[in-house]
Amino acid sequence: MSNPFARIVESLDPENPDHKFFNLTKLGDPRYVRLPFSIRVLLESAVRNCDEFLVKSSDVENILDWQNTQTKSVEVPFRPARVILQDFTGVPAVVDFAAMRDAVKELGGAPEKINPVCPADLVIDHSIQVDFTRKSDSLQKNQDLEFERNRERFQFLKWGSKAFRNMRIIPPGSGIVHQVNLEYLARVVFQQDGYFYPDSLVGTDSHTTMIDGLGVLGWGVGGIEAEAVMLGQPISMVLPEVIGYRLQGTPNTLITSTDIVLTITKHLRQVGVVGKFVEFFGPGVAQLSIADRATIANMCPEYGATAAFFPVDHVSMQYLEQTGRDAEKLTYITRYLKAVGMFRDYSNESQDPDFTQVTAQWIDLSAVVPCCSGPKRPQDRVAVSDMKSDFEACLGAKQGFKGFQISAERHVDSVAFQFNGVDYSLSHGAVVIAAITSCTNTSNPSVMLGAGLLAKKAIELGLSVKPYIKTSLSPGSGVVTYYLKESGVMDYLSQLGFEVVGYGCMTCIGNSGPLPEPVVEAITQGDLVAAGILSGNRNFEGRVHPNTRANYLASPPLVIAYAIAGTVRIDFEKEPIAVSRDGKEVFLRDIWPTREEIQTVERQYVIPAMFKEVYEKIEKVNEQWNSLEAPSDELYTWDPKSTYIKSPPFFEGLTRELKAPQTITDAYVLLNFGDSVTTDHISPAGNIARNSPAARYLTGRGLSPREFNSYGSRRGNDAVMARGTFANIRLLNKFLGKQAPKTLYQPTGETMDVFDAAERYQKDGYPLLVLAGKEYGSGSSRDWAAKGPFLLGIKAVLAESYERIHRSNLVGMGIMPLEYLPGDTAETLGLTGQERYTVVIPPQLTPRMLVDIKLDSGKSFQARMRFDTDVELTYYHHGGILNYMIRKMATE
Repeated sequence: MSNPFARIVESLDPENPDHKFFNLTKLGDPRYVRLPFSIRVLLESAVRNCDEFLVKSSDVENILDWQNTQTKSVEVPFRPARVILQDFTGVPAVVDFAAMRDAVKELGGAPEKINPVCPADLVIDHSIQVDFTRKSDSLQKNQDLEFERNRERFQFLKWGSKAFRNMRIIPPGSGIVHQVNLEYLARVVFQQDGYFYPDSLVGTDSHTTMIDGLGVLGWGVGGIEAEAVMLGQPISMVLPEVIGYRLQGTPNTLITSTDIVLTITKHLRQVGVVGKFVEFFGPGVAQLSIADRATIANMCPEYGATAAFFPVDHVSMQYLEQTGRDAEKLTYITRYLKAVGMFRDYSNESQDPDFTQVTAQWIDLSAVVPCCSGPKRPQDRVAVSDMKSDFEACLGAKQGFKGFQISAERHVDSVAFQFNGVDYSLSHGAVVIAAITSCTNTSNPSVMLGAGLLAKKAIELGLSVKPYIKTSLSPGSGVVTYYLKESGVMDYLSQLGFEVVGYGCMTCIGNSGPLPEPVVEAITQGDLVAAGILSGNRNFEGRVHPNTRANYLASPPLVIAYAIAGTVRIDFEKEPIAVSRDGKEVFLRDIWPTREEIQTVERQYVIPAMFKEVYEKIEKVNEQWNSLEAPSDELYTWDPKSTYIKSPPFFEGLTRELKAPQTITDAYVLLNFGDSVTTDHISPAGNIARNSPAARYLTGRGLSPREFNSYGSRRGNDAVMARGTFANIRLLNKFLGKQAPKTLYQPTGETMDVFDAAERYQKDGYPLLVLAGKEYGSGSSRDWAAKGPFLLGIKAVLAESYERIHRSNLVGMGIMPLEYLPGDTAETLGLTGQERYTVVIPPQLTPRMLVDIKLDSGKSFQARMRFDTDVELTYYHHGGILNYMIRKMATE
């Protein structure tokens, strides 16, 4: 059927009649100009893709009527312009695509139909680890080891780039996915098939939202949902509320974008924006560079919103010019966005749209102070002036997000050790990891050059970093190294130990590599709360490194400052950071660069030619990747000996016919959790512990511990990932009352590894359930946090609330997300987790319906079934979204 809105198609350029666009202003509807700019992007997609089948005229009306529909859980389809992936989530996606081709063929369909129809970019950035540091050859050694460990995975991805159309691979060593997206991949306005339309995307990483800072609407989705988008399915989403967040004022000269974002993160967590869009407005926005805005948008998952949108303005266009985008395209981008009413002037209040609400408090940028966040969560902001007292309060506080429960008499404990023949000592709060890492900050020249200028001043005064502290610099793109070298600050960073160690996420995702053995022994011997300080976006317990119980997020200059100090137990305002070579006390204020100093260097050295030179050769510069051989067959030939790539069992026994959902009868509770169980707890990405079920599996396949690699690198092997599910050493299971990756096998009362218990339950034919508190599944987007529980036999999760992406992933795998009714919790209902649970599933299901849960004790209660849309119910009936797609492709 033809598009019913074809009447508003116009030519953007009279001299080029093929340059067409849907002119939304010609809808003639006064509601359009009152819509938030982010909602206008959803509307344009619905108008352009309206076929009265997947996208209907009624969907367009629902979006236009956003003022009335936003609070009514109205479901609308959205077809993003593209999909972006990183390799930790990209490998399992390509594994699923390969297995889906096999399944479609098995059902008598055409396997080549399993092919991306939506453009997809996969950036390999999650595989490199900080094995070597502090030496000039650290980068090359880490990259060599990356290829040695991941050759098989990389060959598989290279096969995928040949076998599947519309899939581009950005090789390892290029940068971090979100920074490459910002500097290179983002179009801002798409031009395809003769039409202009807004760039938009979904990504298999929760920090996809970083691109919102450039005015490109994007957010993270589950890997399973992203695969459906790649196959041409629109996202089914509940039309969101949009919170207006006003910025005003000008930051003072000592403030970084990191300080601003940590302040906003804490504030928005308090406001409560989960499941909503946040759209920034006000005159303060124009004071922020695109890098500053991208930093704020990057941490959107940490304050819980779906998207954090900065509409395009003249600063956006200056950034596109600075990063070497084509001048002719920039002309069309501006012309198109102005024609459809999506170009923003933040100083013009008449352009301010209607929001669901404007936060009662807004941020005055001039009132922001230097800060960090920690020790265990990104929303727990601490002013730098309070760091010492806050850490010391955390030491003695009850075990929790702000507590380590160390007895008062042990607060002054220290342990002596030797490193390279020199005597040192460690105490609580000692910094052992200092990492300038993560796209959150390395995409921002102001904080990176600020770190370099601070390093320069420190070296000139004779300051240094203790050699046992693991220092590292992992830029988000080659451009960063380019301007650090050209500006002359790279040498000073190197002298302090901050050598470039790789281009990837590294420490931010737990790829921090090993600490020196004497340091580990000292921490263990004294049961010390050692600290990591990183310029990242996540610091959940057990994520950064097993031996750093306290981890703080900070700007790159502060990372260096705490590394020089050697401890977080310091008040920089009152105490010297170190002593100069001539014996004088040096305070942080003596070496801290001003915003004006940084901007002077930035204007001189961050230039378009750098971006053009780096990105012109990005897909060809890695010689190891270029020389890698890979097959090009339509169907992948699985190697039964592989411990990296394995055909998953998700589609075994799949038939064309649907089976009706069954009541979950007499389920045991596998795990009983409290609040804020993260995807790192559920499916860790870091090192594989030598005493874990995954280690036993790999050892049984002839591998040594040195060859284990990380869980993240083995996401293409379901046997490893199932064994790694709930294998985080910081897992706190109420059945045990202490941190351990174990649970109680209830029929016998034995304590055992979670995988072993689940395997025994499945062998005995028992379905399983998980009990949890608030924010279940918070943290990184991680499809294995749903796939793993599926393979363990978990049929449902009962929680007080869910992180948005994780709930979507559970739905995608056919696991039922159940939510306690308001006022109900495990405690108020008297649930111990040692009951048997029957979840009564009626023949007819409706979105968000209530279901009865009966216990073997005779007690019963109701919970809400969190299938939020009819589409999600369809996926559940099929046993998951991938099963649905296979049946669809096999019968077309």
